[in-house]
Amino acid sequence: MNNQFEKYGENFQQKSKYIRNQLPRHQLDWSKKPDSFKSYPDAKKSIKLPDPEFNKDIRFWKVILNRQSIRKFKNEPITLNQLSLLLFGMTGLTRIYPQVAFRTVPSAGGLYPIEIYPMINNVESIEQGIYHYNIAKHCLELLKDGDFRGDVTKACLDQIMAYNSAINFIWTANIERSSWKYLQRCYRYIYIDAGHIGQNFYLIAEALGLGACTIGAIYDDELNNLISIDGIHETAIYVGVIGKKN
Repeated sequence: MNNQFEKYGENFQQKSKYIRNQLPRHQLDWSKKPDSFKSYPDAKKSIKLPDPEFNKDIRFWKVILNRQSIRKFKNEPITLNQLSLLLFGMTGLTRIYPQVAFRTVPSAGGLYPIEIYPMINNVESIEQGIYHYNIAKHCLELLKDGDFRGDVTKACLDQIMAYNSAINFIWTANIERSSWKYLQRCYRYIYIDAGHIGQNFYLIAEALGLGACTIGAIYDDELNNLISIDGIHETAIYVGVIGKKN
């Protein structure tokens, strides 16, 4: 059990610093590079998302100025097209090359360690359940069907906005995808990458007229158990809730 007074944050910050002439030296083994994408071939079913269609009348700076955290939502569904835009805007593919596929957000080394598990509560034409976003195919993979709002809410320290949202996006980190190159310093980059995705999440929500809020206060292993990941090689790090503004 962690000692709450242990200065593990300070220790991490100091131990992961880069120091001139003392950089770690290792050769990248490209034959052991982790896969850039995760998929669930044994998913209960796969749902192809519509191609993202962008409203060209949306003013960028208005979106920037109006962005804010919204914690109260209407009990109304969001559309499949809105979900498609949210997922594509958070981490959709934009430029694909043999060694790397770039996305809508930056990532250290182009490694993109963040995975997205949408927990669907209230989306038109999609049943409730826990899904995985297959980035390469722009589709949803159903992992568990059912109502998991109570479980996610408890794992988010009982914050009621997680229960009332149309979707809870659980963001996880595939550690080895980043540590393959950056060793222990990878954790710094993983959290930065999650921040990039979180900001895009806010901006897309505002552009769509939806309310959104991110949650960093989570019981990590409760979420890990919910989506059946081990919390070591892949672990939950962040949650985003979204719905119609109240």
